[in-house]
Amino acid sequence: MGLQLEIITPDGSFYQGEVTSATLPGTMGAFQVLNNHAPIISSLDKGPLAYVNDEGTHDYQIDGGVVEVLNNKITVLAESIK
Repeated sequence: MGLQLEIITPDGSFYQGEVTSATLPGTMGAFQVLNNHAPIISSLDKGPLAYVNDEGTHDYQIDGGVVEVLNNKITVLAESIK
């Protein structure tokens, strides 16, 4: 099983599926998560969130939040996404 991404907003689940990478707007700068990334918990600033899956690259804007990366699962709790 590859890298799993779940994006959750106050309105509910926005996306859940397998990705090859995700780029997130960390408060100390943007960072990318790939398969077998070290565990991390980080706050997120307002900015671009992008992920790549079999259908291509998907770009969104979030208004901040938190991300946890653990055991090839990325969980993003976003304040809002568009």
